Amino acid sequence: MRSDLRGNNNDSMESITTSDFNALQAYLRDACGILLGNTAGDLALRRLRPVLDGYHLVSVGDLLESLGRPGRPGLKEAVVDAITLSESQWFGEEAAFTVLQDSILPEIAERKPGKRVSIWSAACATGQEPYSVAIIADEFRDRHPDVLGGIRIVATDTSRSALEVARRGHYEINPRTKEVSLGRRERYFVPLANGGWRVSPDIRALVEFRELNLLRRTLPGKFDVVICQDALVYYSAHKRKAILTRFHAALNPGGYLISGTPGLAGEIPDLFEPVECPGGTVYRKR
Repeated sequence: MRSDLRGNNNDSMESITTSDFNALQAYLRDACGILLGNTAGDLALRRLRPVLDGYHLVSVGDLLESLGRPGRPGLKEAVVDAITLSESQWFGEEAAFTVLQDSILPEIAERKPGKRVSIWSAACATGQEPYSVAIIADEFRDRHPDVLGGIRIVATDTSRSALEVARRGHYEINPRTKEVSLGRRERYFVPLANGGWRVSPDIRALVEFRELNLLRRTLPGKFDVVICQDALVYYSAHKRKAILTRFHAALNPGGYLISGTPGLAGEIPDLFEPVECPGGTVYRKR
């Protein structure tokens, strides 16, 4: 599950001034399109504390002043990275994976028999989502040999720290986590001597991780499926439409968008048509 930047309870000894927080909201909105909720000040300050300490800055106000001056290489990237750092869960949105394995992959296999399926996991955080997609696709190929010619998954996020975790593919997995069953752990993960599990080489080989700001550009190439579970809720309606337009451009004809963002159908009638599936609603490119 992603950390919620829309709001958070105040459990920090430190606090951020209203003026500094308003300025931080404006900076993040313009720099990366992220909308900080009006009650997320203490959460933002906690995330930025290592950046302040690392650059010998006292307050968020000092940080914002430094961002406007030359001579601070990497500061902007460190700020955006700290704010957007998030984690995901294995098979986190059950409905999305049900739709993928029971409806979308069978439809693609029927429409494009023997062809490679390409999937974009947008805002992938620490990588559990794209690796889960890879596992679902691999299980589908086992049940239906030769119907897919291959699997390509591109996973993107703005957070360099999250992407480093994702590329390592090293996770702590609670044995009681029902989504990662014993059978899946034995097949798709390698136990590590110092504890934890690493995603198997075969699954890691299916996923390519890239740093990408969804507001800046569209990924090169075309995809059959775009998955963006909940990142869209942090953007204004205008910026959300811009991102959805990029998703539309990245999809092959008849491609699908899987998104857990509520109320999305009314925002994109000219780009996508909603498709009701047994596991939930997805959006097909018009």
